Amino acid sequence: MQRTTLTIAVMVLLGSSILLNAQTTNSQYKIAHKFQIAGEGGWDYITAEEATGRLFVSHDSIVQVVDEKTGEILGTIPDTKGVHGIAIAADLSKGFTSNGKEDTITVFDLKTLAVLTKIPVTGKNPDAIIYDPLSQQVFTLNGKSSNATVIDAKSNNVVGTIALDGKPEFPAVDGKGNLYVNIEDKSMICLINTKTLKVEEKWSIAPGEEPSGLAIDAAGHRLFSVCHNKLMVVVDTQNGKVVTTVPIGERVDGAGFDPIKKRAYSSNGDGTMTVVQADANGKYTVLENVPTQKGARTMAVDGGTHHVFLPTAEFGPAPEPTAENPRPRPAIKPGTFAILDIEPLN
Repeated sequence: MQRTTLTIAVMVLLGSSILLNAQTTNSQYKIAHKFQIAGEGGWDYITAEEATGRLFVSHDSIVQVVDEKTGEILGTIPDTKGVHGIAIAADLSKGFTSNGKEDTITVFDLKTLAVLTKIPVTGKNPDAIIYDPLSQQVFTLNGKSSNATVIDAKSNNVVGTIALDGKPEFPAVDGKGNLYVNIEDKSMICLINTKTLKVEEKWSIAPGEEPSGLAIDAAGHRLFSVCHNKLMVVVDTQNGKVVTTVPIGERVDGAGFDPIKKRAYSSNGDGTMTVVQADANGKYTVLENVPTQKGARTMAVDGGTHHVFLPTAEFGPAPEPTAENPRPRPAIKPGTFAILDIEPLN
């Protein structure tokens, strides 16, 4: 009887092992590298510069420039207090960072990484930032003042301010003079004309709620807005209509799109990355929920190598809530900040 029980137990364990191996084998992605990045403090957005294979990583009060293949730190852009995002203007050989804690934009030389100047924005807490190559303008989305600051990327001068109907989150541009912006607290997308600097359309993305990350398939006329109610909302850029929704993970913040593979991505803070595949008929389905690491909520997609990069860290327990801070965040464990390099297997 004992021998029979032992045999059954062994068979169960072997079956579980086979299943795990099958799941691993069937996965179309793997964590190719985990690059440990020196320094402490929080982070927000990460930007991939495909032409050079560099990553620009927001990290507390600096931006670290990291080699995509080796994880080596190639340089640092200093004094970017509360940095959120990094925009690349390759045609002008400039980069721009949004410094949320001091309401400024740092302009730096893309080749040398030397700081060229700082520009005060016309709002509070510049968060997401993007460069529009058609108009050669940089747009900062100011989270605490519900507006966008427009900067001439050639002269580094502020040329306008655009009032928005709510709290702006991530934007996307199509290269044809259209800027799309998630409005988090109104669950909608605003369409801005980058030439006139006017809001031309306001589109509801219901049933999506509290959108954060936004990615674009410019050729296919589709936006991918990732929402906190665990939905990716696919929107037609030509008319603002919701095409479909697909389920994603929890605590999302970032989105990306690979134009070659026709895949949209959602980086979820719950420790997963949702991969959504578009087929030839324009149907969108979840290809896989790739295990990542808790806290990996923002991302950058390199469309040339098809690798996806997600910054994250390890966390300790959250402190007890107080009246001043009813939802305290857990502390980051020192020395654990890293970038996950996710590689497609096909």
